Amino acid sequence: MDVSKIIIPGDTPGIEWRLPVLRFMGHDPKAPKTYIQAALHAGELPGTVLLHFLCERLRQAENQGGIAGDITIVPHANPIGAAQSHFGELQGRFDLGSRTNFNRDFPLISIADRATLVEDLNDYPATDRLKRQLLHMALGADLVIDLHCDDESLQYAYIDEAFWPEAADLAAALDMEAVLLSDGESSAFEEAVGFAWKYEIPGERQSRPPGKLSVTVELRGKRDVDPVLAKKDAEGLWRFLATRGIVNDGRPLATAFSGPAVPLDNVEIVRAPEGGAVLFHCNIGERIMQGDLLATIVTRPGQPGGSIDLTAPQDGLILTRRSDRLVRRRGDLMKIACSSPSKASRRAGALEN
Repeated sequence: MDVSKIIIPGDTPGIEWRLPVLRFMGHDPKAPKTYIQAALHAGELPGTVLLHFLCERLRQAENQGGIAGDITIVPHANPIGAAQSHFGELQGRFDLGSRTNFNRDFPLISIADRATLVEDLNDYPATDRLKRQLLHMALGADLVIDLHCDDESLQYAYIDEAFWPEAADLAAALDMEAVLLSDGESSAFEEAVGFAWKYEIPGERQSRPPGKLSVTVELRGKRDVDPVLAKKDAEGLWRFLATRGIVNDGRPLATAFSGPAVPLDNVEIVRAPEGGAVLFHCNIGERIMQGDLLATIVTRPGQPGGSIDLTAPQDGLILTRRSDRLVRRRGDLMKIACSSPSKASRRAGALEN
């Protein structure tokens, strides 16, 4: 295993960040190249511990000549966000300086322009330099996996429709309980990777880039940083790499993905009509019917009519739930994966900021 560090100078004197990059060199130039990163949202750590255990397995395989395709791993992709706390709370999702989501505003370029990502880096602020270098590394691979987690959540993934159903082997290997099929219209990391491949020829869009995969995996919730789960997920990711011929393990047969795969338009996001204390009546993983009581918002405690009941807009699977029990007006409470489109309008791109 080769360990290197990318140095990111700060925007003020005396500050710099170090980004460790782990590389395993493959022996087969025809095997797919893989890039995996975790904790782009700096406080989302299930992927970081997954990669810790996966690298143990990869080092053993490397010593035995068992790595066919090059593998690049960035276990904690956002040292800038990891250093940003506000009154003792980590602010790893949004950059405190620009207020921008660390997983938005990645450059949308053609793969033909990959080299331009790291030209004149000093012209950009530190967060943009980080994003450009992460994207540059990823575009040197064929398979790109961005490991995240939700708040309270099942295991699921965002996969561009351009890579489905070919990516079902990854969903099965990681025992995902749902897949959300995205439209590829945001500037998030995995969609910026897909954009570059789809526009290999600038101005000409490929609908299905051959031999490519870019995916965001949501590894349950923020509190699911657990050695048993991390080892289980590391084993699942190993199986995926073996199935794709990237590591040598007898090319195990891929298992079938049995969960729902629904477009983003079919995701109901339940929001609070007023602020208050949240009482949930349903948990993640439950299948609910239209009209079922989902949550109660206590808006005026102790007063007559001081609460609001929220019911399910249609049948579906509760995918995520917020962990904070104090909600602001229009705050997100749940995501529900459904078989029919939501009546709520949705702009193209990501579900949430």
